[in-house]
Order: sequence, then structure tokens, then C-alpha cells
Amino acid sequence: MFGKEVKVFYMFIVISHFKVEPGWRESVAQAFLNRPHLVEKAPGFIRMEVLQQQDDLDQFWLYTTWKDSNSFDSWHKNHPFKDSHVGMPKGLKLVGKFTDIKRFNLVCD
Repeated sequence: MFGKEVKVFYMFIVISHFKVEPGWRESVAQAFLNRPHLVEKAPGFIRMEVLQQQDDLDQFWLYTTWKDSNSFDSWHKNHPFKDSHVGMPKGLKLVGKFTDIKRFNLVCD
């Protein structure tokens, strides 16, 4: 067992992080609460969690869990992805250095 590389991935997770300019956090949080839930219909989608950073409420973290990376990529490239963001406030301003997307393989939970 030791010395062997084992490639068994249980799930695929995407973590999106962004910070909104001051004055936008309430409307962004409300937009997530009222979202159209289109991602739930995507093949391979498992769950989504939206978090607001406790020590800086202008920062949001989105955790989406997928069966595999192909499921996420397929959804991300299609109209449902774009349509799922129509409820975001018009004119929303993000703080660029806090905008990031990371991709992970879940090894165990």
C-alpha cells in the first residue's frame, strides 16, 4: 500500500470565492436565497453551499459538489450557468483580488 499512488476520487468540488464592494452584501445574499435553483437540474450536481465570511461579510464562498469534473465543466459552459446568475444585482461590483475559483478532488469525508 505504501509507495503506491492511488487515484480514487469520491467527488469533485469547486470553491468560488469573491468579495463584493461595500453596500452590496445584503442584495447578494438575498439573490442567493432567491436563486432560480437551475444548478440542481444539472447532471452530476450533488449540492451547493453559500457561505459568508464571519470576519468580513463582504466575502462569499460558494462550494459546489459534483459527481466529477466533466459534470461541472459541462454545466459551466452552457446556458443554465449563465441563466442561473440573472438574479444577481445589476451593477454588482466585485473586488478583483478576492475573486478566485479552485477545483478539488474529494479524497475522503
